[in-house]
Amino acid sequence: MQLDAKIPGGPISEKWDRHRFELKLVNPANKRKFEIIVIGTGLAGGAASASLAELGYHVKTFCIQDSPRRAHSIAAQGGINAAKNYQNDGDSIWRLFYDTVKGGDFRAREANVYRLAQLSTHIIDHCVAQGIPFARDYGGLLANRSFGGAQVSRTFYARGQTGQQLLLGAYGALMRQVAAGMVELFPRREMMDLVVVNEQARGIIVRNLVSGELESHAADAVVLASGGYGNVYYLSTNAESSNVGGCFRAYKRGAALANPCFTQIHPTCIPHTGEHQSKLTLMSESLRNDGRVWVPRTAGDMRSPQDIPESERSYFLEEKYPSFGNLVPRDVASRNAKAQCDAGRGVGLTRCAVYLDFTDAIKRDGMDVISRKYGNLFDMYEQISDESPYETPMMIYPASHYTMGGIWVDYNLMSTVPGLFALGEANFSDHGANRLGASALMQGLADGYFVIPYTIGGYLAGTSLEPINHDQAEFRSAAKAVEERIRKLMSIQGKRTVDNMARHLGQIMWAHCGMSRNADGLKKAQSQIQELKGEFWQNLLVPGSDKDYNKSLEKATRLADSLDFAEVMLMDALTREESCGGHFREEYQTEEGEANRDDVNFCHASVWEYDGEANPPKFHKEPLEFENVELSQRSYK
Repeated sequence: MQLDAKIPGGPISEKWDRHRFELKLVNPANKRKFEIIVIGTGLAGGAASASLAELGYHVKTFCIQDSPRRAHSIAAQGGINAAKNYQNDGDSIWRLFYDTVKGGDFRAREANVYRLAQLSTHIIDHCVAQGIPFARDYGGLLANRSFGGAQVSRTFYARGQTGQQLLLGAYGALMRQVAAGMVELFPRREMMDLVVVNEQARGIIVRNLVSGELESHAADAVVLASGGYGNVYYLSTNAESSNVGGCFRAYKRGAALANPCFTQIHPTCIPHTGEHQSKLTLMSESLRNDGRVWVPRTAGDMRSPQDIPESERSYFLEEKYPSFGNLVPRDVASRNAKAQCDAGRGVGLTRCAVYLDFTDAIKRDGMDVISRKYGNLFDMYEQISDESPYETPMMIYPASHYTMGGIWVDYNLMSTVPGLFALGEANFSDHGANRLGASALMQGLADGYFVIPYTIGGYLAGTSLEPINHDQAEFRSAAKAVEERIRKLMSIQGKRTVDNMARHLGQIMWAHCGMSRNADGLKKAQSQIQELKGEFWQNLLVPGSDKDYNKSLEKATRLADSLDFAEVMLMDALTREESCGGHFREEYQTEEGEANRDDVNFCHASVWEYDGEANPPKFHKEPLEFENVELSQRSYK
């Protein structure tokens, strides 16, 4: 496999403009001759579908939910970054670029990150024109707040509902094209396989989740915007339907995976309380603007927070990182919260939580101001915990939230399978080893609205595409393989439920490949997953019929992929013998307990190529070159 990132030449500030000019164009009259498949209707998929249809392409859009509005992007709370510098506090495209590269611990491509920073300003203008109700100051100008890993206020927000509002904008643009006949929408469909014809991605096999029927769809290109794989941990902030299936199906058809061990653990989530839970709830990072994180100084202190005086509280982030305080990046905040709980200073019934306290902010600004900023988040917390953050500190603990790894893509967002593009969280391209808060929405919309409309045209204009239909041999073969896989799952008729096994997998991954990892734990996890896979294929219980709405079967197909994908994650984590960002190998840390990178041996993207069921994946490297940002040890002190 040859990895060619196709990074344009010239100064970094000119690369994207030069590349757009050099890309081949599709004549407007010819665009209607092409058909494009888009999988996913979150911010990346919804924006891509709307934009491509607006250009004149015929688009088929598939989503797992009953409505595009229910894509998981709707759950994003805190905001979206853009280098507008409306606060006149020193922000710029260059600073956003630098903060993102540094926040990712220097494990992302410079060219892709700079393009993202460039496009951030266009995103805000576009969304304002759509009518997104961003927060505004008293004079009516767009307001900003701070997020982790930055010392400027560049995050635009709509209270704690930013993802919902942005998704409604993309949804409106998408449905306009549905009404115009340019987008054909297929809800309640799950991608089961990618169809490759003459080494080009030319279609997909999907399962109708209501009827159970398999469908074949052909196209000239396929856009994968199906999100990340955080649910490999079982308990995560992701929607239950979020899964690695689309990406893993593409991987088994030749699309390489990059950096799968780079996962993000979000520091501010409502702590788990027991085995009854199937997911966790995010509390926006924006809360760390005004909330102060602390624990009792004395291990085992069981007093209520109101009874613990200031002198006996440890504001550990403020004390350890005075320059950034509570707004250090997510990986740093998460590891420090875990360290406090491991030392016996955790709070709550499980002792796996720290406090997020708004007492000082309410005294300073008043309850009305805090309510306007965070009211819906406070209400959500109270509904779940039966405690009001206005009166007592929140309890928070890190949880699986986002994945920086994904499908390897070049500068055009195309995978190693020609014609297969991956957008948003489904690809690996922009965040390195740790994503800064409020950058996921930025990447999803940049990829969907502003990158793929150019780059997919360059591919279609410069590629010879033979006419195909969904009845030809490659589609029949792929559909038959899916049928056989489903038949095999249905025929096991064992005793363990899918949820039981998925929880077991999540416990293994969280214990050994979560916030911290070490070689012994990773090897132990490999052995445990081998055992669990054997158990899965011999003792799984999938009741009901495959020709009907069958939630257990849905989960079973996803868990089968997750088990295989987890093995690649563990292999990647073992191979990367350094600590960087969210990948914290306990053997490689500084004397102060910070991540200790090895730029001599690991300044690369780790790329994995499928090599058949009987063989381990092939390992490749994409070297990362830093010409504009000097490699340095991250410091937020």
